[in-house]
Amino acid sequence: MSGWTATVRPPTSYTNPLKVQGIADYGYSDTSLADYEEDHMVPLELGGAPRDPKILWPEPYSGSETAHTKDGTETKLKNAVCAGTITLSAARSAIKSNWTTALQVTGIG
Repeated sequence: MSGWTATVRPPTSYTNPLKVQGIADYGYSDTSLADYEEDHMVPLELGGAPRDPKILWPEPYSGSETAHTKDGTETKLKNAVCAGTITLSAARSAIKSNWTTALQVTGIG
């Protein structure tokens, strides 16, 4: 169902404090909140828990592995699950293990 994630995505009043803490925990030198997306390691469209701080992390918008790149991977995995090309369990496992290789591991990319 299109638009469903917007109905469960936590507000920035919840995610911004986690983002501040994550930036410090990861030791990022850039501490500008605007330069990061507080992202779900297991994306909402694959059933990630909306408010689980264990799967939320500050993902940079710049660099070689960016929030925008991961968004594309998430969409491809969701589409493959919906098409029956891979199982939901396989998609979740691959992206949680290493999102940068998830498409190759699942045979999508």
